[in-house]
Amino acid sequence: MADTRLTRREREKRAYLSGTVAASGALATVTTFVLSIVGVVGFGLVLLCAIVTVVAAVLFRRAVS
Repeated sequence: MADTRLTRREREKRAYLSGTVAASGALATVTTFVLSIVGVVGFGLVLLCAIVTVVAAVLFRRAVS
């Protein structure tokens, strides 16, 4: 079986990307939550944003630990 370890640069890129997605997702979650309270969008979009944010945050934690 071949060794499939990522290089340090690839791990850095993956951590940066997942951290950026998590931060953007957090902003989108808060924004859609406020819009949901006002009645502009449904609450389902808030849940979708929250799920994406949590997945990206978990991937970020795994990349930096």
